[in-house]
Amino acid sequence: MSKELSTEEKIREAAKRVFVEKGFDGCSSREIAKEAGMNVALVNYYFCSKKQLFKLVFETVMEDFMMSTLEVFKRDLSLESKMRIFIEREYEFLTSHPDIPRFIISELARGDKFEFDPRSILEKIEATGVFGELRKAQEEGIIRKMDLTNLMILISANCQYPFVGKPLMKHLNRLDEDQYTEVMMLQKQYVTEMLIGYLFIQKNK
Repeated sequence: MSKELSTEEKIREAAKRVFVEKGFDGCSSREIAKEAGMNVALVNYYFCSKKQLFKLVFETVMEDFMMSTLEVFKRDLSLESKMRIFIEREYEFLTSHPDIPRFIISELARGDKFEFDPRSILEKIEATGVFGELRKAQEEGIIRKMDLTNLMILISANCQYPFVGKPLMKHLNRLDEDQYTEVMMLQKQYVTEMLIGYLFIQKNK
């Protein structure tokens, strides 16, 4: 039996749906209240402003997105196994939440209008051990040496663009939803093998 959400949780869930669909500038507190089935006064009682509510929602979305994939680096597995699971989970998360990358990118693009301190999420990512493990693997000649920022871009581009670019790819290739789903299943396999093959240095036998 599922636990009933509290009023505050209902507001946050409704706000997440509205913000992800329309962005901060594209919606009002009234729309969030309507989505939650409540009045604006109640929303303002729990969250003093739309800005405060958005900040909480954005930070939650960012953490869910990052940690759903990076938690694997806490496990006692080979780095290659972790990378394969990481890519698998990234595709699984984005299949369930395809609008999240677009939402994060568009909101961060608002620049100075949007206040987001990345230190908290970076500390949680660091705590998984992923950065240290990747640096060590580079030093030991297990994976290709490259700046970790470039590595992040390489993986993100191959995992996230198929979801961000979905409308364009469907239109250009005249694919319906089921056909694109089949394409994505193959794409996940191709991306996994391509990234593993490129990053991991093959030892001569």
